[in-house]
Amino acid sequence: MFQALQRRSSKLSVLRQARNQQPRITYSSRRRYASSGEGSKGGSGKPSGDFSDQVEANKDNPISRTLKLIGNDVQRMKKFILPSSYTNPGAKGDSPDSAHSIENYLERYRRDGFQSHCDVLVIGGGGVGSSIAYWLKKRARQGLNVVVLEKDATYAQASTCLSVGGLRQQFSIVENIQMSLYGADFMRNSRDYLGDDVDLNFTPHGYLLLASEAGAEQLEQNSKLQCALGAKNELLTAKRLKERFPWMNTEGIALGCHGLEKEGWFDPWALLSGFRKRAIEYGAHYVEGEMVGFGFRQQPDILAEGIEEGSYEGIDRAFVKMKDGEMREIKFAIAIIAAGAQSGAIAKMARIGTGKGMLSIPLPVEPRKRYVYVFQCENDQGPGINTPLTIDPSGTYFRRDGLGGNYLGGKSPLPEEEPPVDNLDVDHTFFDKTVWPNLAQMVPAFEAIKVKNAWAGYYEFNTFDENGIVGPHPYYNNLYIATGFSGHGIQQTPAVGRAVSEMIIDGGFRTVDLTRFGFDRIIVDQPMYEANIF
Repeated sequence: MFQALQRRSSKLSVLRQARNQQPRITYSSRRRYASSGEGSKGGSGKPSGDFSDQVEANKDNPISRTLKLIGNDVQRMKKFILPSSYTNPGAKGDSPDSAHSIENYLERYRRDGFQSHCDVLVIGGGGVGSSIAYWLKKRARQGLNVVVLEKDATYAQASTCLSVGGLRQQFSIVENIQMSLYGADFMRNSRDYLGDDVDLNFTPHGYLLLASEAGAEQLEQNSKLQCALGAKNELLTAKRLKERFPWMNTEGIALGCHGLEKEGWFDPWALLSGFRKRAIEYGAHYVEGEMVGFGFRQQPDILAEGIEEGSYEGIDRAFVKMKDGEMREIKFAIAIIAAGAQSGAIAKMARIGTGKGMLSIPLPVEPRKRYVYVFQCENDQGPGINTPLTIDPSGTYFRRDGLGGNYLGGKSPLPEEEPPVDNLDVDHTFFDKTVWPNLAQMVPAFEAIKVKNAWAGYYEFNTFDENGIVGPHPYYNNLYIATGFSGHGIQQTPAVGRAVSEMIIDGGFRTVDLTRFGFDRIIVDQPMYEANIF
């Protein structure tokens, strides 16, 4: 497998790479001297043979020779910059308007600021992608040209904006706990990172996870690990739960874990906007367009498992469909797939899952639709404003939403209940038949509630083990992945963005070691499951 691509410390690295990809041309005067010591007729000391006139001119006019070299370089660079659909003016078969078309093309790029080349291309401008751009530009500034490709600048269907915005450390995997602790510290100091104009509206009321007798031991073990890593929570028996939260029905509940610090919920749109705004201020370029494919190039000097020697093909450009339908091309040194629920489809464009050898293994990320329901309790008799985000053993959750008496709630469907993902329509019968009965069992006051609003969003669901995939792809030495967080990605965006920037700039993880979250675990079939609480 390949090591991670060494960091590009200068914008010129992309241009140098482009130059290296062009056919190498060796300029030679082929001079043959006719002196007494070099065996040429006449002994005049001047070049002889078919190239004598050319060599004489070159020898006497070094400026012309230099201009010729520069001209060839310019032509090669023009071929690199222009898409294949634009031919060189003056070539055989060109139309009279060819030169004018090329000038129009270049002028349009100059006018709209389109970045046709970059050091790092981030595919996906949601929470994860914008965090990556933010950290890269915060740390490198002028050292890296970063372009973020986002198909919808309104983020109308972005998973980030449609999430509940929870923050918790109540996991069973060390890396998930560490990433969420880092996220909590980031949000506590968000004004230092994102500026005084960004308010994340963090509500520090914690999480409350409830376990039945079957899951009590696992919940206790998780709590010990979390506290050992720096989280702060408390275990509550059924009796203590009832004393602390009198609105709760504790029948069937053996134990609860209540987060005391660094847990709660926040405004995910504010976090995304903060990342994006600061990244742009630091010099990142956002392009609104749809990723439709990768460009490949032969790299015969690279050997890869399962690939015939000399047949390796790398990726070096992305094809983008703009909002007006025009197709454009972005050449990159490094690409990062951070496209959320669409990451699996983007990976297929790079032949991941459809190729040979390591490319035969797909990126196991797909969209899964989830519903969020907004409801009110009759006569406002429900839990108070300081109620934690509460999750029962079935996975049904609720929390307060603002001061107007609203609550948010929902539940992930069982595998056999998964809804279609071709739209974001809300299934209200799912609430009536599945969510509401569980809510009423947990909170008797929820027997009388009224749904006021609802929406649907996509999880970037990792079908392999429901955890994030972060790191380089083992086949492509310039492709990184940051996706598959399966519902808890927004709280981990600060840590994931930082981790990806460390891989590219430092050559490895420095803050949170996410080595175990790499793509390699999929190849060797070693899933990392969260220990579920029942």
